[in-house]
Amino acid sequence: MAKKEFKAESKRLLDLMINSIYTHREIFLRELVSNASDAIDKLYYHALTDGQAGMNREDFCIRLTADKEARILTISDNGCGMNEEELENNLGTIAQSGSLAFKRDNEAKEEIDIIGQFGVGFYSAFMVSDHVTVLTKPYGSDEAFRWESDGADGYTITPDKKESCGTDIILTIKPSSEEENFDEFLDSYRLQQLVKRYSDYIRYPIRMMVERSRVKEGTGVEGVPAEYESYTEDQTLNSMVPIWRKNKSELTDDDYTAFYREKFFDYEAPAKVIHSSTEGLSTYNALLFIPSRPPYDFYSRDYEKGLQLYASGVLIMDKCADLLPDYFSFVKGLVDSQDLSLNISREMLQHDRQLKLIAGRLEKKIKSELLDMLKNGREAYEAFYQNFGLQLKYGVYSDYGAHKDLLQDLLLFYSSTEQKLVTLEEYVGRMKEDQKYIYYACGDSTARIDRLPQTERLKEMGYEILYLTDDVDEFCLKMMASFNEKEFRSVSDKDLGLEEPKEDEEVKQKNEAHKELFRFMKDTLGDRVSDVRLSARLKSHPICLSTDGGLSIEMEKVLNGMPGAVPGDQKVQAQRVLELNPSHPVFERLAGLFGTDTERLKTYTELLYNQALLIEGLPIDDPVAFSNAICALF
Repeated sequence: MAKKEFKAESKRLLDLMINSIYTHREIFLRELVSNASDAIDKLYYHALTDGQAGMNREDFCIRLTADKEARILTISDNGCGMNEEELENNLGTIAQSGSLAFKRDNEAKEEIDIIGQFGVGFYSAFMVSDHVTVLTKPYGSDEAFRWESDGADGYTITPDKKESCGTDIILTIKPSSEEENFDEFLDSYRLQQLVKRYSDYIRYPIRMMVERSRVKEGTGVEGVPAEYESYTEDQTLNSMVPIWRKNKSELTDDDYTAFYREKFFDYEAPAKVIHSSTEGLSTYNALLFIPSRPPYDFYSRDYEKGLQLYASGVLIMDKCADLLPDYFSFVKGLVDSQDLSLNISREMLQHDRQLKLIAGRLEKKIKSELLDMLKNGREAYEAFYQNFGLQLKYGVYSDYGAHKDLLQDLLLFYSSTEQKLVTLEEYVGRMKEDQKYIYYACGDSTARIDRLPQTERLKEMGYEILYLTDDVDEFCLKMMASFNEKEFRSVSDKDLGLEEPKEDEEVKQKNEAHKELFRFMKDTLGDRVSDVRLSARLKSHPICLSTDGGLSIEMEKVLNGMPGAVPGDQKVQAQRVLELNPSHPVFERLAGLFGTDTERLKTYTELLYNQALLIEGLPIDDPVAFSNAICALF
């Protein structure tokens, strides 16, 4: 029979697909196995609807046969097969799909589920083959046909013979080169790997004769060294039934743990398993895991988030980043949906409504499960938070606080009164009746924060303070601004919103009485401080630094410590205020020196400012001058 040519647009599409659309050549096996599964589905469906007896799912299978010497790989099925017209329509015109037409004609019926939606999947065979032969015989017919093609130059269809119904896809694998290794697609072990990776949950058995080794009979016993012989056995390569499609009642914690360890290469059991099945506008099964520990590269640029994405049990993407927001990027797992719209290749997903619906529901489900862990398994949640809490706080801060309402209930901070991690809701629930703000303090550690002079008055009045030890913490709270209508306020802020007792009024009077002293000290320090004043917040300490404006000292340290920060005098600096304790002997000494020994007053001012820097964990501008000033006091 004369060779038929593909249409011009089909030629261009075939060339594009073979060289561009599929990013991995190994995908061809997934496509051909999926087509074989569809062919079996169609036959089985017709058997059910036509009332044909004696046909069971157990009778069907897909078989792989590799002949290394002849460089032939065959994918066979005992499905519906194709007649001459179907060969012409389904394989003669690229992007025509028998599966798609079948699905469209029977879309009102739910008994069957077809994987294939686009006919181009078949043509992925040409990525690894010089020549493709399709030998097929439709069910209930005595005629068989052979379709052959070398690629874009065209194809032929001729009558042939075949004993049973179904289709054989016979691939003549290309020779390997320095750039490409095509021999792997004839290797038994590699084929097993590919089936396990992409088609493990195809509902029909995928079988192959596999070479094994065993001890020869009569050897390996006492006095006789072991001798080995090779043999072949018919092996089923896929597990067929996905764990995520089973009922939760059928599964144990050990089942989930074993699956997680094998699938995601973790030696520890997951901290949390989320198994959900959703129907409605978007139908899917999800099996998600929260790891017990962060991956070694989790907080690096190399980490790649995403869930495995399956369409009817066939792996479509290994890392679908669109299914997880960044703040839940620690979640591992998979989603299997029948409703996804696939583009010309199964690797390319249209960013359509279905995908967004699934992502939105997963986000809510993950939050719900974390809240459940927080309320009913506090110890486990705190262990999770130690590992991944930083990511939640970054999520609050990112995108200009767009996700703060979603994440704020999941946050934990160390409490000065409870001396453990607490939620914002717990803090607000314990607030004093007259308390205006949620107070917080920042530092390198809770022990160091606890000794800060700025916390003295608040602790004396019985107010709870949140201790922030991560760089992102204060940025996070600044982005939130408030919680349950209670504003966040740093212990270093100018206004702590406290009722003004008599001592506050006395401080105001002393500030006014000694304003010339403070002006002198401010001039001594120059632009290093924006003001010098007395403070009612200090009790036992002589001095502290506070800030005016929105930028705190802790934020200043974080910003200046970031990679790419501006060096030298152009560094970011908060509006620092040097505050003095009016009840401390140091203040009395300063007041006594003003007007009598201004040079010594300057020395004391520098010393006190440098001491305040040390308390805040900030570097001293001139350590040598600081040391000399201390020595000059003796």
